[in-house]
Amino acid sequence: MNKENIRNFVIISHIDHGKSTLADRFLEITNTISKEKMHPQYLDSMDLEREKGITIKMKPARMEFEGHILNLIDTPGHVDFSYEVSRSLAAVEGAILLVDATKGIQAQTLANLDLARKQNLTIIPAVNKIDSLQAKTEEVQEEIMNILGVDKNDVFLISAKLGTNVDSLLQRVIEKVESPKGNEDKPLRALIFDSKYDAFKGVIAYVRIVDGSIKSNDKIYLVEAKSEGVAKEIGFCIPNLVSKNELNAGEIGYIATGIKEPGKVRVGDTITNIKVEGSFEALPGYKEPKPMVFAGLYPENPDDFETLRDALSKLKLNDASLIFEPESKEALGRGFRCGFLGSLHAEIITERLRREYNFDLIVSTPSVVFKVVFKNDKVLNIYSPSDFPDVTQIKEVKEPWVKLEVVTPVSFIGKAMELLQDLSGKYIESRYFGKDRTIVVYEAPLRNIIVGFYDKLKGISEGYASMNYELLSYEKNDLVKLEIFIAGKKEEAFSRIVQDDKEFKEARNLLLKLKEVLPSQLYSVPLQAVVNGRVVARETIQAKRKDVIAPLYGGDYTRKRKLLEKQKKGKKKLKARGDIHIPNKVFFDVFRG
Repeated sequence: MNKENIRNFVIISHIDHGKSTLADRFLEITNTISKEKMHPQYLDSMDLEREKGITIKMKPARMEFEGHILNLIDTPGHVDFSYEVSRSLAAVEGAILLVDATKGIQAQTLANLDLARKQNLTIIPAVNKIDSLQAKTEEVQEEIMNILGVDKNDVFLISAKLGTNVDSLLQRVIEKVESPKGNEDKPLRALIFDSKYDAFKGVIAYVRIVDGSIKSNDKIYLVEAKSEGVAKEIGFCIPNLVSKNELNAGEIGYIATGIKEPGKVRVGDTITNIKVEGSFEALPGYKEPKPMVFAGLYPENPDDFETLRDALSKLKLNDASLIFEPESKEALGRGFRCGFLGSLHAEIITERLRREYNFDLIVSTPSVVFKVVFKNDKVLNIYSPSDFPDVTQIKEVKEPWVKLEVVTPVSFIGKAMELLQDLSGKYIESRYFGKDRTIVVYEAPLRNIIVGFYDKLKGISEGYASMNYELLSYEKNDLVKLEIFIAGKKEEAFSRIVQDDKEFKEARNLLLKLKEVLPSQLYSVPLQAVVNGRVVARETIQAKRKDVIAPLYGGDYTRKRKLLEKQKKGKKKLKARGDIHIPNKVFFDVFRG
């Protein structure tokens, strides 16, 4: 097919604004998926995506419509998965900006729009869910007009659920989005924007062919990784993989590289069919993000260490922001320190390890990177609370601060401000946005945002508020290490770094959470929070009680007393040798905050 008839585009928006539903309608209209096989959120193939109602992984799909090839990439909308959006934008020329008519433009909508503008993409705005009784269609349409500086007729009003105006939106993509540029006579240059592992075909790279062409069984060379392979199979994503003989400039497809080592295929790398010499220019790809949150993952069974390494390597293939390196803790054994973009990202990775690879994991509390300056002026990055040095060695501690933008309806501004004040941050400004919404800008420690803040914000605003943040700098703060003891044994996985003037509040909240989620034992279990060797809070999980005197009817009380004393001695013995087993669910529940 002539590349003049190719259109490569993405759908970007905030979480739950209808991206996946709109993608469903496109697949139906273009007859890419038959009605018999069609089901809601067709491109969201992961169980976790269906359960949570969100897109986690970008999905490419090739469609044919009125003599044109339309390559669509459905992208995630949650702030933790913005790296997925950045990858897909590097592979396309246009973007549909989708906004929910009931909620209006949200924080992540603005962030994704900014990314698209930096890539100089053609933006096609659309207001979705106009069929809803809560729709504020004209108001949201006006918001988009003001932000993009476009006319009313340029903003499409659609219902992805009912299919209203969706065909017209697809026509506008054909009219407005530029066809891909590229020269088929030049050497092959293909951008890897995603990848996955296949036991038979090796690493499968999802690519955008920028220049040149590639055929099955061609030799390939990965420029950045400096590794060679063979295109065992190439083809299109329709959206399932369909093999073809050739991919040409402007097309989006896949290459089964035959490479069995996941680390050799990197997202953002350039694939060519020659060894790089002289003036060959690798593709810029995209800016690889830096992980913001770190947590330790330890297999319950120490023998699973190498298997866990292999599983993490395969997950990293289609999740370029995941980083991991081995570490060993006396209390937890051998495991991996993993870097994530946020707490939801960490939750998704750990849940995928549990489901897809059947791992029983111990997960430490997520933490940010602290810069500790020792009294001898040596500076050390601390990724885990368990590595935090003794307070007597420390000169000062610096932690990452972020610029936090919260978009909220005016009716919830009071509750949002109360929540923001708990962050120990700094208020910057508020400005009205549209008719009844406000953007509140705060600067705050990232440590206070990564666990639970997003859920609390959604809770106090009935789901209408949203947030986005970006890293600013490292700021000095007075921080201490909070340690948790369960039945007298220190549990490193629950350690965390807290502000010294909030140690009691943080300790109480954590112990109450543990008391709620830890299963009861046959004996009472003390929970203690310790800072610098002193107990700052304590709770007790009461013992399970079995009524041992229930079978007795009447008779001498001494018989009952004997049974009660026997039970008491038995519990004392259990407590003396008891080893508390902490189920996986407890780590995840504390993890979520």
